[in-house]
Amino acid sequence: MKSLARLALSAAVIPLIFIQGAKADGLSGAPAPFDKGGVKVALISYISAGDFFQAYQAGAEAQAKALDIDLRIFPGRQDAAEQREQILQAINLGVSGIVIDHGLPESLGDVVQQALDKGIKVVAFDVNLNNPKIPQVEQSDHELASLALEQVAKDNGKDFKAGYVYVAGFAPLDRRNEVWDKFKSDNKGVVEKARFGNVSDTTATSTADQAKAALTANPDISVVFAPYDEFARGVKLAANGLGISSKLKIYSADVSTADIQEITEVGSPWVATVATNPAVVGAVSIRAAALEIAGQAVPHQITIKPTLLTQESLRAAGVKTIEDLAAKIPAFSTSDAATASWIPDKLF
Repeated sequence: MKSLARLALSAAVIPLIFIQGAKADGLSGAPAPFDKGGVKVALISYISAGDFFQAYQAGAEAQAKALDIDLRIFPGRQDAAEQREQILQAINLGVSGIVIDHGLPESLGDVVQQALDKGIKVVAFDVNLNNPKIPQVEQSDHELASLALEQVAKDNGKDFKAGYVYVAGFAPLDRRNEVWDKFKSDNKGVVEKARFGNVSDTTATSTADQAKAALTANPDISVVFAPYDEFARGVKLAANGLGISSKLKIYSADVSTADIQEITEVGSPWVATVATNPAVVGAVSIRAAALEIAGQAVPHQITIKPTLLTQESLRAAGVKTIEDLAAKIPAFSTSDAATASWIPDKLF
């Protein structure tokens, strides 16, 4: 994955895939420049495929609309060189703020510095840019992984053979991996028999191919920790294809309506996930950028707490969609992170 960061910049112009037109009416009671409206902000993603990222973008769009922000959204294609070019395009568009959603830190530092040098405010979600001027929005990945692994131990004890899905170089996965390593160190009876994973525009299907090989070679694996929902979907595909769903338990991170349906279906090996609402995370990212642009205080680390969602609890509550989840668990649909009296936060 890191080799992508060394690719030469593409000379091609990369088009925006969506432009949220602002009315430029301004926001009553808001500080400049939001009192006049039409503030340009760019959302630049590394990954766009998958329910989590689509929901994140939807939340960002909803918050931008509420703030009368002219939001320019660039597509993510898992290409470090392309993401660099998109940042340069956003600078040339004269945006006031840039939200960077994931990416490879080593490929972003210099172009992000160019934005900062021009007075553009930058906020990063789940990519550690190691810059004190850039607020970092996170899902509390350590807590997310800890909650998942507490459920693993509750369901399976501390003596089992495990499969683990991981790709290094992505800040949230690296933080979750730290917790997994400590869990194994603290529980010597937990043996990692296979490690695999892939991040691409076909993450679930490519992970499924790897999982089939790993599970076939290691039939004693009874638990798979897959701390990203596209990973978990891929492992579930493999388990179904091999006919071993009843012998396997999958634990993951993140959630979407499609995930809920797959977790709660009869005979599903996907028994738990831990998640924040990706739409809320998207909204918080935009709020942080707005506060920065308005010159108001923003903490360097903005953390959104996760919720444990088990197959049993989802079935018992009759949860079938993200909307159901937000209605039945109000904390899932709100966050007090990066707020101010002038920022509308009733979005969902």
